[in-house]
Amino acid sequence: MNKKLKTDAVDYLFDAILSLKNRDECYSFFEDLCTVNELLSLSQRFEVAAMLKSHKTYLEIADKTGASTATISRVNRSLNYGNDGYDLVFDRINTK
Repeated sequence: MNKKLKTDAVDYLFDAILSLKNRDECYSFFEDLCTVNELLSLSQRFEVAAMLKSHKTYLEIADKTGASTATISRVNRSLNYGNDGYDLVFDRINTK
């Protein structure tokens, strides 16, 4: 975990997210918290990660998501050298 990221404010935000009970609550909260572009960027990165995990090429990912190669590379770096957060979530949602 990045020590710069671990703050009381971030803990408070994560506690708020963890309190959400369903997709409708997520929509309400995140539409208030984020701009449309911020939320679309987050969802794009998540989609890119899923496609990279499925061994899609950068070109296929860029064509489908509209993500730049820089974004795809950044997500790929997180998948390979990050904190395994993507893998944790993919394991949980793919076993439901």
